[in-house]
Parts: sequence; structure tokens; C-alpha cells
Amino acid sequence: MSVSVFTPAHITGFFSIENNEDSLKNGSCGAGFLLDRGVKTTVKDSVEFKVNINQGSEIVINEVLKHFDINSPFEIVQDIQLPIGAGFGTSAASALSLSLALNEFFDYGYSSVECGQIAHSVEVSLGGGLGDVIAQTGSGLVLRTQPGAPGIGKIKSFDENLFIATKSFGEIDTASIIRNPNHKKVISQNGRRCLEEFKNDMSVDNFLELSLRFSKNTKLMTDEVKSLIDYFNSMDDILGSSMAMLGNTVFAFADNESTFKNSGIENLNIDKLYSKR
Repeated sequence: MSVSVFTPAHITGFFSIENNEDSLKNGSCGAGFLLDRGVKTTVKDSVEFKVNINQGSEIVINEVLKHFDINSPFEIVQDIQLPIGAGFGTSAASALSLSLALNEFFDYGYSSVECGQIAHSVEVSLGGGLGDVIAQTGSGLVLRTQPGAPGIGKIKSFDENLFIATKSFGEIDTASIIRNPNHKKVISQNGRRCLEEFKNDMSVDNFLELSLRFSKNTKLMTDEVKSLIDYFNSMDDILGSSMAMLGNTVFAFADNESTFKNSGIENLNIDKLYSKR
């Protein structure tokens, strides 16, 4: 017997940090989007406990397992389809897909919301993304209007038929940013302004414009990220480009896949917006 669960990658365009002593209320508000690649977790029968993961460490898996009292042997296989530590929300996707898979495989009877709360708690404890888990329960473009875990925070989803190109230049330590008082202040001030403006015009164009403004005002862009963003934004068929929060990664939107294939930029990842429909 085996159970497989997929959770899409999530990229944030802008956000505000909304801390709370209650881990389930601790989170962020903002806006981002989901990709049709992410993390696929499979839990299956085995004669001994085994973990097979294609990149990264087992730290997220070990934290999730603390929430499940399992005595029988089994195997966990994780296919992480995008770079880790680069702003794709892979740790959240790992935690959420594993929680859902364990729940189904061992028939724990948790709701999907409860599995999401486990994953969110794991992310908070590890200093990961504060809003990725709840966003990954959505579809397409996702607006986070109230911070917290699934069942506590609130989101709105907007499905769009768009292609996304991404290029990563390495990792950013999310915890070192969101736990730094100076970064937190600048991020949250700018994030809240962007959020209010986006609520007045919840279009793709406005999301891209606000994301670019946020990335500039927070001064988190490296020179190589800024250079590629400027290049993308100079192209006629690109809808807009900005930086993944928080990752040393550039993203760009276009209506057609050929726009990216003909861009002359090497090593681009090209995805579609993930949709539940």
C-alpha cells in the first residue's frame, strides 16, 4: 500500500510579518502565487523505517513526525521539484504533503485543516515561511488577508492562465531575515502598504507592480537578481518581473511559454500557475 500527496510550490511577491505568541496565529499577510511543480510525498509499506529524499536534509520530516505517534515501519519518499532555500516554499510543501500523506496512510482521521495546522506549526518552529502553508491550500494567485495557519488565517484565490519563469541564484536564510528586527520593520511597513493597494485592484498587473516596488523598497535584491529583473521588465511580452520572497530568485509572468523559450536566458525554469480546477 502507498499514498502520494502533491503540494504546489508557493512564491511570495510581497508580505508583512504578523507575529503572535500562539504558533497557529503567528504568520504573515501578503500575496503570492502557486506553481504546478512543488513537492510530492509518498508514504508506503516497508519492513523498516526509511526516508528517501532527493535533496536537502530530513529536518522538516523529523519535525512533522513528532506530531504523529507511529510505531510500525514505513518508508517516506519525497520528490522536491524545485530548489530549496530559494523562495519556493519547499519546506512548507514538504511539511504539508507529508502531514496529509501520513494522515491518510495511517488513517489518523485528521481533517485537512488539522494537517495544515501541523505543517504550519512545523514551519514556525523551524523559522520557515510564515504564510506558505495556508497559501498552498489555495489556487493560482493567492492573497493572504489574515495571518495564521489553515482554519485561522484567511486567503482569497484567483485562477489565471499564465506561464511563470524562475531563475535562482542561490539560497537566502529566511529565518535570518524574518527574525531580524530591522528587516521585520521595513518589510512589514512596506508589505502592509502593498497589501492595502492590492485590495483596491486585485489584478495580475498590480500584483507584479507592487511586488517590484516591495523588492526595491526592502533592499533585499542582490545585483544579479536586479539585473535579470530589469532585463525581463525591458521585454515587450513580459507582463512583469520581481524577486521571490524570501529567496535569491527572480520570477516573471507571461501569457505564452514561447516568450520565455525565445528569451535567450539560460537555465530558466518554466511553469504554469497551479490551479485546483
